[in-house]
Amino acid sequence: MKNNHTAKPLFPHLPERLAGLEELAENLWWSWNPGARMLFKTLDRQAWKESGHNPDKMLRELPRLLLEKAGADAEYIGRYDDVIEVFRKYMQQKACHLLAAFSPDHKYAVAYFSAEYGLHRSLPFYAGGLGFLAGDFIKECSDLYIPLVAVGFMYPEGYFRQQIRDDGWQENIVESIDREAAPISKVMDKDGRQRIVKVPLTDPPIHVAVWKVAVGRVSLYLMDTDIEINDPWNRGITARLYIGDLEQRLRQEIVLGLGGAAVLKDLGIDHYLLHLNEGHAAFALLERIRATVSKGKDFAAACEKNIEATIFTTHTPVPAGHDVFPFQLIEKYFHSYWPGLGLDRDAFFQLGIHPNKPEVGFNMTAFALRLSGCRNAVSKRHAEVSRKMWHSLWPDVPEDRVPIDYVTNGVHVPTWIEPKIKLLLDTHLGADWLDKHDDPAIWQRLDNVPDTELWQTHHWLKVKLIDAIRERTRLRWADGGGSSSVMLAGGAFLDPSVLTLGFARRFATYKRALLIFQDLPRLKKHFKDRWRPIQIIFAGKAHPADDPGKRLLQDLINLARDPQLGGRIAFVEDYGEQLAQYLVHGVDVWLNNPLPPFEACGTSGMKAALNGVPHLSVLDGWWGEGFNGKNGWAVDHDANSENPDGSDAEKIYRLLEGQIIPLYYQMSENGIPLEWVRLMKATMKNAASGFSARRMVKQYIEKFYSSSIKNALED
Repeated sequence: MKNNHTAKPLFPHLPERLAGLEELAENLWWSWNPGARMLFKTLDRQAWKESGHNPDKMLRELPRLLLEKAGADAEYIGRYDDVIEVFRKYMQQKACHLLAAFSPDHKYAVAYFSAEYGLHRSLPFYAGGLGFLAGDFIKECSDLYIPLVAVGFMYPEGYFRQQIRDDGWQENIVESIDREAAPISKVMDKDGRQRIVKVPLTDPPIHVAVWKVAVGRVSLYLMDTDIEINDPWNRGITARLYIGDLEQRLRQEIVLGLGGAAVLKDLGIDHYLLHLNEGHAAFALLERIRATVSKGKDFAAACEKNIEATIFTTHTPVPAGHDVFPFQLIEKYFHSYWPGLGLDRDAFFQLGIHPNKPEVGFNMTAFALRLSGCRNAVSKRHAEVSRKMWHSLWPDVPEDRVPIDYVTNGVHVPTWIEPKIKLLLDTHLGADWLDKHDDPAIWQRLDNVPDTELWQTHHWLKVKLIDAIRERTRLRWADGGGSSSVMLAGGAFLDPSVLTLGFARRFATYKRALLIFQDLPRLKKHFKDRWRPIQIIFAGKAHPADDPGKRLLQDLINLARDPQLGGRIAFVEDYGEQLAQYLVHGVDVWLNNPLPPFEACGTSGMKAALNGVPHLSVLDGWWGEGFNGKNGWAVDHDANSENPDGSDAEKIYRLLEGQIIPLYYQMSENGIPLEWVRLMKATMKNAASGFSARRMVKQYIEKFYSSSIKNALED
């Protein structure tokens, strides 16, 4: 079993000359650095593919003879030495110039708590956008030398794998993570045993084992309750993401918040700015307040001190997305806790009451908003919605002055830029473009990229996407598959010469996955058009407890296998990080049509735009800021329409028929859609700097971190 203090090599068959591959494999830095990925890939391309692009798994399975051959290859060794040098320079400690106010005596200045992290498919600790946002955030903090530590859960069963039955219904397949074949290690105590930490004031006691993932310079600490010291009914608390049972969900959030704070204390990390990514970890606030109360301050004074050192990011404009727990459950688990805060039962309950709905229970978002000094939404539009949603917490101020600011989400450019696109940009934007990618001036150099080269690269990526989809279908068929119609609906008939729309996101009803099918006969004409056809690729999971979402997905599967639609619809099952990479790189148009105002931000469209894929979206979430009239198409939703869905679908059809289809098929003499390529460049110019994680992290620093740090680091 891997740990942080063993001298025993993880891959004993590695030649000494290639010993640095172990160092690389155990740090996810390789996942956003193409040169490092190629080191592993060129060892054995088939093994790389079969490992799911997981060097930890691949190195365990490669024969020593093959590794020795690579160690004797001068060309491979040259590339290896270059990558190792870049990695080790990257990992050297440097002061963060963006946070010069931080005391150099403090190793960690920010503690980032999140229930999920989307980092790599070998670590399935994510359900969707919230997790990928957290993953991109900590990667960018690593790139910028932000002194940050992250806290989350080590879910042995991850989220779930999706498989489509013959009747089109989603099945939820649970698979346990292979910890030996993932870039994760035990955190050891001074006695050489895995560090075990008791969750504060739990009775009977709950303990967590501590694991670590190295994300560049950032340490992500993950807690696991599946250990022998725990009672059997407590071992499954961290089994999988977003447990449906309400009491178990509360126990999970107690462990994440109280336990996460205890883990940091056990690691000697006592002074930090607490950044909560959604309300799941909000109980961490209580531990900081309790520690201050224990030093002699009353609850009000302790709150005042700690509120100034807390930032809370809310992502959810959907009321049902905010966790609310019955008061009797809160009392069951906290009746022995609130005396340590100097509170009685009613005073504790008041911390989590929604003023407009006081009877429904303890609202985790209301709780976090009350006890955080900095609060932000994740887009300008989402901030407006959030101020309206939570105005009752500040009834004496006008709605537009409710203290909820915003930082629009962004995506980690090195992770989501496709390597062939990066090579093109390396050639034409200059060697410094990636280091300065949040500078809009850098992206004006896109005009230097030959139209033919950009188009040919995009077309290659489209072929790669369709080949990958077909291979997934073939493997599913070879593994026992399902009905032939479900297999064919998985993308067997996709054509890389056809205008391709992509729709990939969670199958919740407000996402309106089937909106484009409102007028099926009209759409069918475009599927069957001999000269200018379209096709649509869908992907996404419904939450295991969301039957309406599953029914939507089933309806889509039935459409996809209808021969009358010409094989122009594909649903690709088991949407995850790897498929997301293929999709955002390879489709021609990214389709997004949620019911406003329920899209908080929506980062998948940013990832597509970064790679030159224009956005066709309802003006909600980030697109209200992102659309400039030159980088895609906007659907202006009319909430007062008698038939809002029909109205929005009509606008999409008009854009397709009047602008998108004609522009895509308008070819030059050498077969290049020049106006479309100009649209691609305009898309990249807007997204790459304005909607990057670098811009996002810098805004968090400017708006929140810099003003809160002094109080966070004071004793």
